[in-house]
Amino acid sequence: MRDPAATGRTDTASLVVAARPDAVYRAFADPDALMAWLPPDGMTGRVLDYDFREGGRYRIELTYDEAAPSGVGKTTGRTDVSAGRFLSLEPGERVVQSVSFESSDASFAGEMAMTWSFEALPAGTRITITAENVPPGISQADHEAGLRASLENLARYLSGRSRGIEDLSQR
Repeated sequence: MRDPAATGRTDTASLVVAARPDAVYRAFADPDALMAWLPPDGMTGRVLDYDFREGGRYRIELTYDEAAPSGVGKTTGRTDVSAGRFLSLEPGERVVQSVSFESSDASFAGEMAMTWSFEALPAGTRITITAENVPPGISQADHEAGLRASLENLARYLSGRSRGIEDLSQR
């Protein structure tokens, strides 16, 4: 699926969560559930558009909390807005999406491909994120920390210990 003309690097992260693959998949399908776990610590999120189907488009906004220094956002001083398409949806197995950041900074330009794979294990599900063609404006250390934080938030969400948001994983 990687564009041969793409020049960005690939970042990955993985975590085993105590949930079945279908519950993990449902955490992506519902936009309220997604915003309960996706934003890394120190950020909140809101869905601007969400059409969860193959070929469907989405647009989300993540906002840094007041403790973050001004100017950390890609879109504005405190926000990151990203948009993309759902390239492939395989219930209980995988979500593949394109991601583009809305930014005037060329170092965040380009389309990243993110694959979230779900592997059933006796202890739950191994979730692996593979981000291809990562824009050079995102440091590898920061990106890997953000991916890991989202995975840990997802694990908490699936165990019912989300940040005060209704647990939608049992739907």
